[in-house]
Amino acid sequence: MATSRNTQGITFHLRGNYHEAIKYYSKGLKIAEKNRNSQCIAESYNNIGIVYQEQGKFDKAIVYHKKSLVIKNEIGAKKGIANSLGNLGSIYSLKKDYEKALEYYNKGLRIEEEVGNKFVISGLLNNIGVIYNQQGDPEKALEYCQRSLKIREEIGNKKGIASSLNNISEIYKDMGEYNKAINYCSKSLLIAKEIGLAIEIRSASNNLYLTYKAIGNTAKALEMFELFVLTRDSIESAENQNEIIKQEYKYEYEKQHLADSIAFDKEQEFKELEHKTQLDKEQNQRYFLYAGIGFLIILGGLIFRSYQSKKRGHKIIEEANKQLGEKNQEIMDSINYARRIQNAILPQEKVVKEYLKDSFVIYKPKDIVAGDFYWMEIKDGKILIAAADCTGHGVPGAMVSVVCNNGLNRSVREHGLTDPGKILDKTREIVIEEFEKSEEDMQDGMDIALISLEKNELKYAGAHNPLWIIRNGEIIETKANKQPIGKFDQSEPFVTHKLGLIKGDSIYIFTDGFVDQFGGDDGKKYKIKAFRELLLSIQNKSMEDQRVTIGESFNTWKGSLEQVDDVCIIGIKI
Repeated sequence: MATSRNTQGITFHLRGNYHEAIKYYSKGLKIAEKNRNSQCIAESYNNIGIVYQEQGKFDKAIVYHKKSLVIKNEIGAKKGIANSLGNLGSIYSLKKDYEKALEYYNKGLRIEEEVGNKFVISGLLNNIGVIYNQQGDPEKALEYCQRSLKIREEIGNKKGIASSLNNISEIYKDMGEYNKAINYCSKSLLIAKEIGLAIEIRSASNNLYLTYKAIGNTAKALEMFELFVLTRDSIESAENQNEIIKQEYKYEYEKQHLADSIAFDKEQEFKELEHKTQLDKEQNQRYFLYAGIGFLIILGGLIFRSYQSKKRGHKIIEEANKQLGEKNQEIMDSINYARRIQNAILPQEKVVKEYLKDSFVIYKPKDIVAGDFYWMEIKDGKILIAAADCTGHGVPGAMVSVVCNNGLNRSVREHGLTDPGKILDKTREIVIEEFEKSEEDMQDGMDIALISLEKNELKYAGAHNPLWIIRNGEIIETKANKQPIGKFDQSEPFVTHKLGLIKGDSIYIFTDGFVDQFGGDDGKKYKIKAFRELLLSIQNKSMEDQRVTIGESFNTWKGSLEQVDDVCIIGIKI
């Protein structure tokens, strides 16, 4: 009866009905406790622990798994002990308590190596490798994941092979060895698609998306991102939730847990039956036979339904991949055309150099197109130049940048303005007017640093973005108005600052992309203080050499991390 209640609990567990699963596991536990059946009590605790684990209630899960482990230690059930240790390791890993996770995984691994269960051994090795990678030890991580992969290939565990390949890929990605990362992850995705494993397709496509993005292959990155989103949405849909739960449960729970516990149950039952009469033996055997047949019928039905679902899912994914390929090409063609349009509105380098011979412009879009832009205009003998940062980046940011660029052009060309503050006032007016044509409430806008140069006089006005002049080893900062070019509750006229220049002054205007970049050993922001120190340290160099040094510093700091925003920096030497 206790075994029957646990089996009923498993069927509800497979369907993702945790409330009913707990209900039947508890019924089985109550019967087992009444009859002092230690093995059945331990399994009930274990099953309840797994439910709480899957619900994210880790502290409750730990309590039940530890109860199960105590009983299994008392009765000397090696396989059961290893199973509980593995479950505890998984929970502590999810809690990011990696030291405890390794402790439990290694204990379980030692027992499983004695027993010789290669399926479980490979899983534990893989989990240990993942933890070492999270702790920043890629060499050990590779060692364990490669050992796991070798065993999984030996036993033909395709799901496990896909998982190991993906984990190895992630380690190489974190090490900056992107070609190896792509090679391993592509193999993982191929296997996952072949056998219809949605979870593994999601993991591999996301990993490939991040890797291609890191190396600047935007076309492949977009293709993988679209596959990731499609698979993620499919997994999260209510229609497919039950099938995913069954699939994962079938691989992890049935193979690792049920097979071991049922085998152990039979051994224990056989020992107990030796003390009973032959009649009781035959009767109990019949009960177990009937229960076994019933269980196999249920399990067979679930596996058949999972198989049918897998076939349907495989066809859907194939068709979706085809459609994604076509859509991806259309999207990439459109984005590349948008880049050509955006490049056309940027001042050409030879024009900048013609009027500002000792200068540089660093322009690094985060994506193919950008929200940042630089702008230049010559009016009445004055050189007007600006570094601007529009709301967002990528395609949305680029669209806002076109509106703002147009506003600057109209302020100078149509309205004849050359004073930076008045240019920004008029640009704000034009931008708000353009956005008000929309039926939606548009809050987009622009931060900008705008300067006017005429002989030895500089005029500056800014929206959030400051002006820096480095003179005799010191930074003279002129702060901007704390308001954007766009809608703002407490708008006021932009202030024009007038400054005299002397030979040797270095002028810098910039957006916030560089200082906001994450990187370094701790993955922290670069920050404004470090940027000031960088510029001060390169004042003995020409502007062209400064451009190279700043670019190299940015790439070194960023390392293998993703660029978080567009970058635009303009430097001018007087």
